[in-house]
Amino acid sequence: MSEDVWSEQDTTPDAIEAALRRLLRERHAADRSLAPARVLNLVVVADKAWKGEIANRLARVGRYQASRTILCSVEEKRRTLDAVAVMSYHESPGGALSVVHEKVEIDIGPEHISRLDTIVDPVVVSSLSTMLWVPHGHDEAIDALLHMTDVILLDSDDEEEVGAGLARAAELQESAYVVDLAWLRTTPWRERLAASFDPPDRRSALGDVREVSVRHQPRSAASASLIAGWIASRLGWKPHRLAGSAGGTRRGTLTRNGHKVALELEPQEQSAPGLAGVTVGWGKRCALSLDRASGGLCAREQCADGSDKTWQVLGASRGEGGILGEGVRQALLRDGTYAPALSAARCLCP
Repeated sequence: MSEDVWSEQDTTPDAIEAALRRLLRERHAADRSLAPARVLNLVVVADKAWKGEIANRLARVGRYQASRTILCSVEEKRRTLDAVAVMSYHESPGGALSVVHEKVEIDIGPEHISRLDTIVDPVVVSSLSTMLWVPHGHDEAIDALLHMTDVILLDSDDEEEVGAGLARAAELQESAYVVDLAWLRTTPWRERLAASFDPPDRRSALGDVREVSVRHQPRSAASASLIAGWIASRLGWKPHRLAGSAGGTRRGTLTRNGHKVALELEPQEQSAPGLAGVTVGWGKRCALSLDRASGGLCAREQCADGSDKTWQVLGASRGEGGILGEGVRQALLRDGTYAPALSAARCLCP
C-alpha cells in the first residue's frame, strides 16, 4: 500500500478540498492506471480522545471501506481547523486498474459542531451517497448534517436504556435510512434460525412454538430486543411489553389468535457484544438452541422422542470489525426486515 499525504494547520474546508483534488491530479498524472473510488462518502464525528480507537475500527473494515472517509474529531477548547488528507492505493504491475481511497481527518472544536455542514459539505464527493456515523453522542452534529445525509450508522446498544436506543433509531429512520450495528450483530443468529425452520417438514413447527429465550451480553439488550422483534414480526405475533425482574431479565408474552408464546430476554456475561444464545421451543418437548462457541455456534436440538443432537455451526460470527464493515456495506443495500423488527422491539421495550 502506498500513500500520498497532505496536512495543514489552521486550514479551511476549501483548502482541504483543493488539496484532495491536487493529490488526485498529481497521482493520476504519475500513474494513469489509478482511479478514485466513487461509491460512498463516510462522515464520522467522534471525540478526539477516541480518535485512535475509531481510526483502528475503520481500518479493520477491509474491502468495505468507503470511497472517501472524513473523520471529524472534536477537541475541547479548539477554535481552528487542522487537517490531514491521505490518498492510499496499490500500485499494480503491468498497468492493471487500481482504486484510490481517500481519508481526511479534521480536528474541530465544540463551537464548530452546530455548523459542521459548512465544513463537511465542500469535502464530500457531492455525487455520492453519504453515510453518517456519530458514535459519541454528538446529537448536534447529526442535526447539522442530516440534510446532506442519506444513511445513518448507529448502534442502539450504545444507549444505557434499551428503550431510548430503539426510540432514537426510529426517530432517525424518519429522515434517513438507518443501519443499526445492534441489528447486524443478530445477523448470524437470524440466518441460522431461518435455515433451521426452512425445511418443509419443520415449517409446521412454527405454528406450535411455545417459548423463545434470548441470552445476551448485558450491554446488548437492544440486540436481544431486535431479534425477538424480528421473530414476532416475521411470524405475525403481537408483541407485548416485557416486565423486568431481578438481574435484568425481561419476561413477557407474544400472542397470535389466542396462542401465547413465552418470551425471555436474559443477560449473560461474556466479553463480546451481542447475543450469547437463542432457544426456540415448540410442541411439548422439542427445542432448538444456538449458543456462542469457539469458532462459531453450538447447536443443540431436543427431539420429541427424548433424544438430543448436538453439532457445530462454523464461522457464524463476523466479530466487531466485521460488523462495522457490514454496516458500511449496508449503506448501499436496503433491509426490509429491520423496520418491522424495530417496531415490534419498541413494543417489547418502550
